[in-house]
Amino acid sequence: MLVQKIRSSRKEFKILNLAKADLSGADLIGANLSGADLIGANLIGANLIGANLSGANLSGANLSEANLSEANLSGVNLGEANLSEANLSGVNLSRVNLSGADLSRVNFSRVNFSQADLSQADLSQANLSQADLSLANLSGYNLSGYNLSGANLSEANLSEANLSEANLSGYNLRGANLRGANLSGASLFKADLSGANLRRVNLSGANLSRSLIRADLFEADLSGVDLRRANLSGANLSGVNLFEADLFEADLSGANLIGVDFEKSIVTNAKFSSNSLGMTRELKQELIEKGAIFEDSLEDPLTLSPLRK
Repeated sequence: MLVQKIRSSRKEFKILNLAKADLSGADLIGANLSGADLIGANLIGANLIGANLSGANLSGANLSEANLSEANLSGVNLGEANLSEANLSGVNLSRVNLSGADLSRVNFSRVNFSQADLSQADLSQANLSQADLSLANLSGYNLSGYNLSGANLSEANLSEANLSEANLSGYNLRGANLRGANLSGASLFKADLSGANLRRVNLSGANLSRSLIRADLFEADLSGVDLRRANLSGANLSGVNLFEADLFEADLSGANLIGVDFEKSIVTNAKFSSNSLGMTRELKQELIEKGAIFEDSLEDPLTLSPLRK
């Protein structure tokens, strides 16, 4: 009777209190559940293809194995809901509250998560390939080993997240907050990290070749990092650890080099500016001896004569 009532009210639906209702396995294709109170409802295996759930409250609901493809979820509250193994293909989760939700083993390929709150959600074994995660909150996440191929992470909050060994080559991380994140061993070849916050991030052993433009890397650990041909022009490298980093042909012109550790780093043909913050006479001499290039050497006051052997 309850299912029939819901299905018969597709056009002129009046908000029902369906909190903790048992709708497991229910056929709710195209049903109008706009604004419904479904807190704690049992929707295990329910068929919600094309259903209108806009503005509904599904916090704490069990939607495991439910079919939500093409459903309207705009403004939905899915906080602490169980969506494990649910079908969400073609769904727009932009600005949706998914905090604390169980999203394990869900296929989110090509799903729009822009500005969604995913804090404390369980995304283990979820497929996030081609997903739009721009401006999404993924703070503190363990995303190591996740399928993120082609995902858009621009301006996403990834602070304190674990992305160790992740393949992020060519990814859009423009303006992302990666403060304190673990990116050790990650591949960021040709990734767009322009304007990203990489303060205190761990990038030891990561490949950042051709990926950084004006990024904030304050106190980041870049020891042993592959930065060959990376564009670090204008980047904030204050306090950065570049021990044994490979900066072959990298562009560090105009970068903030205050307190940077270049010990055992490779700077052959790397480009520097004499007027960069932190560029002392001693540091310039050290870098020149290691093969660095100063294109402004003919005009700047720190011009040095080659050391006599």
